Amino acid sequence: MFPQGVTPRRDAANNPQMESVLHVVAQSLADLDRCMERYQQADPDAPAALIATLSPALLRFFRIEVASREHAEDLLQETWLRIHRVRHTYRPGEPVLPWIYAIARRVRIDGYRRTRRIALHENAMDVVPERPLQAESPNPIPAFETLVAALPEAQREVVTMLKVGGLSLEEVARATSSTVGAVKQKAHRAYDRLRKLLQVEGGERTKGAAQ
Repeated sequence: MFPQGVTPRRDAANNPQMESVLHVVAQSLADLDRCMERYQQADPDAPAALIATLSPALLRFFRIEVASREHAEDLLQETWLRIHRVRHTYRPGEPVLPWIYAIARRVRIDGYRRTRRIALHENAMDVVPERPLQAESPNPIPAFETLVAALPEAQREVVTMLKVGGLSLEEVARATSSTVGAVKQKAHRAYDRLRKLLQVEGGERTKGAAQ
């Protein structure tokens, strides 16, 4: 009934094939909205459909922020529990993605801040013994999660919602109680910082190869 993930929206101008794809995506997102309405009406199949469709993207949203998959899965479970408790607050007819990501964002803030200091300490202890091994092979290109983790928190969540969750600028603004202009600014600064990080990484790899 639903796709296995949420597909980001793209500009389809002058592209009939892309317009057709976007029509399917829009229909799928509308299906999600209707599924949430059925959830409110106690349809027993609706919760499972929402969870199966949105959990992969939500889990990755949490994995950007936390050190372990287990912790991310705990945050995901807490998110669905909160959604269940506050499902009556969803307004039928409105896009469900911003509403769900607003809840996920609050869960992330509540959970991540409690464990951040411990997680950073554990990560540092894990990384230190492995550093001598890095000299044996060239430094790989950092993964998306590694690069995004270097961003300030506000930029990190905007980029994650846009690139992982597939939300539009307007939906991110709604999910973060912000404005579209503020989201655009954060995204622009985040992308600029990511480009600089990649340039630094590329320079270090070149320097290491020369040595």
